[in-house]
Amino acid sequence: MAQVTLHHPYVTRYPSLDKLLWRTRFVVVVAHRRFGKTTVALNHLIQVAGLCKERNARCGYIAPLRTQAKAIAWKELKRWTDIIPGRVVNESELYVEFPQSIGGTASVRLFGADNPDALRGQYFDYVVMDEVAQMRPETWEEVVRPTLSDRHGGALFIGTPKGINLFQELFDKASRFEAAGDTEWAARSYPVTVTKALPEKEIADTKKEMSEKAFRQEYLCDFTASSDDTLISLDEVNMAMRDADMDMDTVMQWPLVVGVDVGRSSDPTVIFARRGRYTFEPIIWRDLDTVEQAHRLLAYIRERKPAYMCIDVGFNPGLYDMLVDLHRHQASDTVLAAINFSSKPNHIKYRNKRVEIWIAVRDWLRNGGKLHPNDTLKAELTSPTTWQDEAERICLEPKEALKKRLGHSTDLADALALTFAVPIGLDPDSIFPELEERYGQRAARKTREFILCDDQVQERWNPFGGQPEYD
Repeated sequence: MAQVTLHHPYVTRYPSLDKLLWRTRFVVVVAHRRFGKTTVALNHLIQVAGLCKERNARCGYIAPLRTQAKAIAWKELKRWTDIIPGRVVNESELYVEFPQSIGGTASVRLFGADNPDALRGQYFDYVVMDEVAQMRPETWEEVVRPTLSDRHGGALFIGTPKGINLFQELFDKASRFEAAGDTEWAARSYPVTVTKALPEKEIADTKKEMSEKAFRQEYLCDFTASSDDTLISLDEVNMAMRDADMDMDTVMQWPLVVGVDVGRSSDPTVIFARRGRYTFEPIIWRDLDTVEQAHRLLAYIRERKPAYMCIDVGFNPGLYDMLVDLHRHQASDTVLAAINFSSKPNHIKYRNKRVEIWIAVRDWLRNGGKLHPNDTLKAELTSPTTWQDEAERICLEPKEALKKRLGHSTDLADALALTFAVPIGLDPDSIFPELEERYGQRAARKTREFILCDDQVQERWNPFGGQPEYD
């Protein structure tokens, strides 16, 4: 039998982690910068491949990009295997082969999550998914997980926090499963204060040079530390999802406002409903044509009787037009508002309508807004970043850029944001305070407001009755 030997004796810094990797099938590791995760991951892959009890073992190292995998791990992989007798290196396909201890051939190959087709149809005895936070959500469940089924393969997920995404979801799932007694999953966090992998002076200098949020994220492995330019923090969303129950008698006094984010290409159409501080679980439609969506929205209006339905018209204005034609023959007081995310905002400090209503969502969350627990919504709300343009207007990260980074569009969050396209107010004590002062009355429970953002025509009705006012 061939003996698998490493070129340099591998002395681990983290013996407890090495033991965990051998006894647990799926391990999620959150590690600080300069933890040495590439060394840990590659040496475990080599050992699993060489000592695997199945003949012709296959192991894979997956980075977000194939070029990234090559830059980070290829030279190291060759270094750690170059003394193994009979080792073969394939430079074009980025793999090494060497004899197994039981006979047969073991291989360790590098992949990029940007090319999932290279992974489909294969089997693996073990994979490492490095920097999972930068991968599309479907990479694990739809592409990698099936490749492990044939031979009961395992996986190591390792990386540094980057907000709420696939990596954070996997860490939470592994933590829950482990706490419930599931021996196949485990989660571990290795902040720099625990590993002592860096000199104390280096840690102190780095902490002085970085912002507090960045240091917490990069070195303390804190998922809740959003970057300084993130619009909505994880803490704010977690607080909103912690206790979504409210007194329904109070909730029902508020007007029902509905946001409709119209799907494009493969994206779904999402219907999000809100009454004041309380939101209802979103409705998601897939693979419906415009006619069917219009009739379903009409049925929704008949059943729920919303005060406002705010519809995204940036991609498919035909849905709005068709719904208006159907709705005008109904005995309904629902106001249909056409909202274009790229149109001009009501205030000049915002670049467009989209950033204005997203900031309204943030303010609503800080004012006690309630959300039902939803990991996808959490990821979408806590992802967008903001900056100021040359005119000092606040800008929000474009939807296409977010889709590329998250792996899916922010449909749920955009539908929620649409419920703020009409100024209902943030809570019962702050609905139109300027109108309360003007009319000397408490705010009405039903306020009629219609905004046609394309033409920037705004008609405002006195919420306490009487003739309309025009701004």
